[in-house]
Amino acid sequence: MRLPWCGIVAPLLAVAGYATVCAQESPRPNIVFILADDLGYGDLGCYGQEKIRTPRLDAMAAEGMRFTQAYSGSTVCAPSRCSLMTGRHSGTSRIRGNASVPLLPGDVCVAEALKGAGYRTALVGKWGLGDAGTTGEPTAQGFDSYFGYLDQVHAHTYYPATLWRNGVEEAVPGNVESQRNVATERVTYSHDLFTTEAAQFVRANSEAPFFLYLAYTIPHANNERHAALGDGMEVPDYGDYAKEDWPASQKGHAAMISRLDRDVGALLDLLRELGIDKNTLVIFSSDNGTHKEGGADPAFFKSSGPLRGIKRDLYEGGIRVPAIAWWPGTVAGGAVSAQPWAFWDFLPTAAELAGTSAPPEIDGISIAPTLLGRGEQRQHEYFYWEFHEGDFLQAVRQGPWKAIRSRKSGDVELFNLDKDIGETTNVAAENPAVMKSLAHILDTARTPSEHWPG
Repeated sequence: MRLPWCGIVAPLLAVAGYATVCAQESPRPNIVFILADDLGYGDLGCYGQEKIRTPRLDAMAAEGMRFTQAYSGSTVCAPSRCSLMTGRHSGTSRIRGNASVPLLPGDVCVAEALKGAGYRTALVGKWGLGDAGTTGEPTAQGFDSYFGYLDQVHAHTYYPATLWRNGVEEAVPGNVESQRNVATERVTYSHDLFTTEAAQFVRANSEAPFFLYLAYTIPHANNERHAALGDGMEVPDYGDYAKEDWPASQKGHAAMISRLDRDVGALLDLLRELGIDKNTLVIFSSDNGTHKEGGADPAFFKSSGPLRGIKRDLYEGGIRVPAIAWWPGTVAGGAVSAQPWAFWDFLPTAAELAGTSAPPEIDGISIAPTLLGRGEQRQHEYFYWEFHEGDFLQAVRQGPWKAIRSRKSGDVELFNLDKDIGETTNVAAENPAVMKSLAHILDTARTPSEHWPG
């Protein structure tokens, strides 16, 4: 039931930075966020892919809402996942690059916010925000349980000798590594373990609200195995692609994505089987754009679709990602939304749907009105990213305008995404007023960081 005081109190809470329950007119939903690793904007059939078959994710999009302007937190994994979990963009977040920097006790993760609202919380898969015994360990950040990889480099291998479960490193049956991430005995595929673990958590918690963060590693490359043996797209078999006249790495890449597709579909089937599909929001996305690692060729499948760039770029192909929201009976089926949003919007969105408050000092905005199809959707003044490998790159989007700047060289590019989604034409010289405005944001959007100085 809609609360009668919402029209008065909600604006006051919104100004203070808190989410409200006013958009919520149904019981608190279970929330599942499924994150692929290095899946490109154009890697799914529903985003234009023609060679790789993804029938279950295509069906998920047909039954839910497909976003065309969703953005990851960064162009590589750790800072992107930090934005997803903490509601902060890479100019204000704790982790702004792929380094062993843990979250601190003052960082509030989405799991902590939901746990405080009575949710059971679990991480399955890849973390990357703090190792065992640190303040960034998942159980120190609001997760009741976790299973998977804590370190993002360890996550390169799909046949690990060990994985982490709630602070304890446990052996994976049958796998033996001759060197880090290069397995000589390959029996148990980690992705399959994650699928099983996620299903067990959902079954065990189907009677109460839960939050599951299912962070798959597919289709990331095994860089170390590729360097040693030339086999970087590590998958048990090529499935339907074995007979294709493609390079082995492309067969592996496609097989990984189809395996991911199959298992996302199996999880949706489980929600239906348990009768909780109509009270469960499932969001599927990717941590950044497609990669060119492990022998993979992003041009082969046109993995970036119409976008320019790949992983480690701040062009759209590095940060604009596929995103699908599925909640039968609540999120409109077959909807295609051009609403721009970014990973730092997930925390306030989840908090609002759960009927609790988000931390006040975050960068995110709840997109619950867009998901629910009612209420006024607030808009960001701008979106901001920074990236620190090799150069210090910054990007800002405001309306249709997108600027990218190198702090080392001072070079700036400006694109009008409404007219030039592929970012082919730099129009900085023709738009000095726009450039002045965006340059001010690039100068002021970030806060100091001891690990990633400006």
